[in-house]
Amino acid sequence: MLRQAILGLAAMVAATAAGPVMAQEPIRIGEINSYSGMAAFTVPYRQGWTLALEEVNAAGGVLGRKLEVVARDDGGKPEDAVRLAAELVANEKVAVLAGTFFSHIGLAVSDYARQHKVLFLGSEPLTDALTWSKGHRYAFRLRPSTYMQAAMLAEEAAKLPARRWATVAPNYEYGQSAVAAFKQLLLAKRPDVEFVSEQWPAQGKIDAGATAQAVALSRPDAIFNVTFGPDLGRFVREGNTRGLFRNRAVVSLLTGEPEYLDPLKDETPEGWIVTGYPWESIDTPEHKTFRDAYRARFNDYPRLGSVVGYGMIKSIAAAIAKAGSTDTEKLVDAMRGLTIPSPFGPMEYRAIDHQSTLGAYVGRTTVRDGKGIMVEWRYADGAKYLPDDATVRKLRPQE
Repeated sequence: MLRQAILGLAAMVAATAAGPVMAQEPIRIGEINSYSGMAAFTVPYRQGWTLALEEVNAAGGVLGRKLEVVARDDGGKPEDAVRLAAELVANEKVAVLAGTFFSHIGLAVSDYARQHKVLFLGSEPLTDALTWSKGHRYAFRLRPSTYMQAAMLAEEAAKLPARRWATVAPNYEYGQSAVAAFKQLLLAKRPDVEFVSEQWPAQGKIDAGATAQAVALSRPDAIFNVTFGPDLGRFVREGNTRGLFRNRAVVSLLTGEPEYLDPLKDETPEGWIVTGYPWESIDTPEHKTFRDAYRARFNDYPRLGSVVGYGMIKSIAAAIAKAGSTDTEKLVDAMRGLTIPSPFGPMEYRAIDHQSTLGAYVGRTTVRDGKGIMVEWRYADGAKYLPDDATVRKLRPQE
């Protein structure tokens, strides 16, 4: 009897000791991204989520537990991203999946999340399919989509006298989605325009000379450009050399982001209409707080990726706090209609399609002190560039 009592007491002590230890285990977030392939974006992105993570944990974490990010590099391959997602869920016991850069990779991880009923917050992939045609209960998106940014640019393009348009876009989901949205939206505003050339270089492998020549031969009044990263640099350089942009309007997705403007330096074209992030001249209180904290932490200025990474962690932390749990179904319900502050102002994850209302800045490019910057910019609130609920119901499978 005495031995049984001692064993029982030992078991009670062990259980009591284990309880607080278990409660203090961190909440893990599984983050997947193309770190080795898109360092210009993903390094600032990692720094952004690191800053947010430190802020959340310094304030006591969420539900009395710290957040922890378990990051993985997908190498730009969707099959690797799906494998990593499975490992993060099964082995690392993550509560949420997040991240991805390329649209086709985001869709692959989203499909995994759908099949396995895991919350996935796509931080960067822009394809409209993520929240519309292939949208589902478990997938959300942080950044403004191709449709949203195309709508912002089509609004400006419609004011131009240009009638003949050429497009240049990488030949994969993101580029195809962006061109389709821009054409649809511009034609709705200007039925008189026509698209006289479509160039579809392979992502990361653009033959800039041949592309520029093909565009020039079609004699467009204006160009819609969707290339980014090294492809953008090659296209700009070749276009400048050939005079492709002289006396010709260019409307360009993402080009105003410092990730892509910085490498162009004094080769930055003059007067392109772009979406981007003029970090140095945004003086709203929320942005100044973010910018100052980022510079103090990393001795560097923020890029658009920094804002996205920061918003990713803040969104997940807010969802967990609202749900009061890490249960997937409760987290999904918490994400629907979730409103949080951001460096750009308040943003909401719409319940109808799980798209956030984070906006983008629209302006023109110029060179100042040997560096490309955005001028004449305005903030375009994402909520104003999304279709209404009735339209979304036609675009998105019913749950």
